[in-house]
Amino acid sequence: LLLLALVSARTLIAQTPPDQSAAVFQAERDGCVAYLHGDADRIANFLTEDYTLTNSKGDISTAGDDIRDAKTGKVKYDVFENYDMKVRVYDDATAVVLGKTRVKGNAEGKSIDIVVQFTDTFVKKNGQWQLAAGHVSGLKNWQRARRSSPAAA
Repeated sequence: LLLLALVSARTLIAQTPPDQSAAVFQAERDGCVAYLHGDADRIANFLTEDYTLTNSKGDISTAGDDIRDAKTGKVKYDVFENYDMKVRVYDDATAVVLGKTRVKGNAEGKSIDIVVQFTDTFVKKNGQWQLAAGHVSGLKNWQRARRSSPAAA
């Protein structure tokens, strides 16, 4: 009876899909690197074709917009990093990542230096995690603290 229980437990463990959290975090980090380096091909691979981002001003951009910005150099980043991330994986095919993003660089000739709270929705397609939708909100406390700090003067 004990032997049967051990064999059954081993079979169940072997059939349990691995936790996908690490793979989702890696996809998120790889995406940040692609944006940091303006790598249009990697950005295209990172995003689903129907990807949309709602930014902190309520404007919506698409995968095509992000790829075009990378190709033209319209947006260049000195810093593009995510931190304080948490992931929720559903059915090993959908994941939501929550966290903060720090971006610093230049967009259309204007300097940017901001931290935003983000929510990213990933889907697993052909064995690869891709970003399908994102939403960001500005963090007013970070901006106020930055403006009032001696280093920001």
